[in-house]
Amino acid sequence: MANPSKIVEGGVMYSLGEFDGKKMNYDFSKMLIYLNAKGKLLFGKQFHIWEENMAIVYQLCLYMIRDVAACQKFGIDTEKGIILSGPVGCGKTTLMKLVRYLVPHFRSYDIIPARNVTFGFNNIGYSIIEDYGNVGFYCFDDVGVEPIGRHFGKDCNVIGEILLSRHELFLRNRTKTHATTNLNAEELEERYGKRVRSRMREMFNLIAFKKEAKDKRV
Repeated sequence: MANPSKIVEGGVMYSLGEFDGKKMNYDFSKMLIYLNAKGKLLFGKQFHIWEENMAIVYQLCLYMIRDVAACQKFGIDTEKGIILSGPVGCGKTTLMKLVRYLVPHFRSYDIIPARNVTFGFNNIGYSIIEDYGNVGFYCFDDVGVEPIGRHFGKDCNVIGEILLSRHELFLRNRTKTHATTNLNAEELEERYGKRVRSRMREMFNLIAFKKEAKDKRV
């Protein structure tokens, strides 16, 4: 088995904790050092993890490393996916792109902008819903603000339909789905309806930034 405590980036080896051959004991301070380094490689030298986001990062790290006991203290179920909610520009997408690199020994997810899925539906049609709804590991980015799909004159709430399919996939084989959104629970229900919102509660753990979280793009 590969040693999950060591990750090499840019010729530098980073330690995430201690591995005794059977059990991995992660060290959050070491994970932060790695995440800051990986973030600079991915997003540029200006990248850094903001102190105000540390609680969010901590919960995401616990989830990614599957620390069941610690996650339970935050009401996080490691068998479900994550929906990361917060204001525009607070860093949701960046963090979801970043934290997956903590666990290269686990299967990762692809990050797909929700609007791109809708555009794909407009061009290709209902096969897009099958493609994203029935297989794969995805994090749908900016859920809830994508346009309504339209194919051959028929409107479709594409992401809503995909979420229904992903719920069935979750029940069938526990395949996780992740998402980011600017919307709160009431706004998501207004966008997708009570049926989808109910299934989202079953599928997702909600991790939310504070409403006053700063726009990091400014």
